[in-house]
Amino acid sequence: MAIVLFSFPAIATAGKGKVKLAYVEWDCAAASTNLVKAVLQERMGYDVELYPVAAAAMWQAVGTGDVDGMVTAWLPVTHGDYLKKVEGKVEKLGPIAGGARLGWAVPTYVKGVDSIDQLNANADMFDGKIYGIDPGSGLMRLSDEVMKEYNLDKMELVEGTGATMVGMLASSYKNKEPIVITTWSPHWMFGKWDLRYLKDPKGVLGGEEEIYTIVRKDLKSDMPEVYNFLKNFKYKSANQLQMLMAWNQEDGADRYENAVKFIKENKEQVDGWLK
Repeated sequence: MAIVLFSFPAIATAGKGKVKLAYVEWDCAAASTNLVKAVLQERMGYDVELYPVAAAAMWQAVGTGDVDGMVTAWLPVTHGDYLKKVEGKVEKLGPIAGGARLGWAVPTYVKGVDSIDQLNANADMFDGKIYGIDPGSGLMRLSDEVMKEYNLDKMELVEGTGATMVGMLASSYKNKEPIVITTWSPHWMFGKWDLRYLKDPKGVLGGEEEIYTIVRKDLKSDMPEVYNFLKNFKYKSANQLQMLMAWNQEDGADRYENAVKFIKENKEQVDGWLK
């Protein structure tokens, strides 16, 4: 039985109406979604509402048509199960960035541990903890599988949020203390701190992925101009997305204002999205 986690207002589809976008509170998702919002509002004249929700609710909302789309679908692995549940109800547009991946990482000052299968033997070094993010996220579901596949009975996967995971990393890094985190790329923290992914010999966390735009099935007929933009929207590289994410980490940063800055500094690219 489906559980409705959020209630979304009805969609306006006439003229320069309202566009509704869902996203998960990952820094990459927030950066991309605000960039799409800024283009739709500043360049195209639409009103845009953003809905930060859990991954399951995000996919459900696009599948039911309660929102128009999202630009943060990690495929084929991370969100693969969610896509299967809404097949036939959504349309997958082009990837907005490649080079995406999930993994577990440690600071580079951590010595003697280069692979997940070495964690049990070094559990005391990490106080027996792996710091995770939101329960129910694709990364945490796969991390649960990692715990089982590698029999990490001396380690605990600690649930949290992206923010609490980064907070634990910042504190540990400042004191040069060992820590294991669940993480992903692109992410601004790989530019801020020296980190390395642990090897995953069994491939539980998957390989390289791409980030896709997903829209409700009838968006093309209802809002062709919006559909065309979302179909064209993509970064030149994952590094470009990572740059936008880094801007958002600066003191006093505003995601929307940085999205407007991106538009101004990449006019030719944005013009290409609107053709």
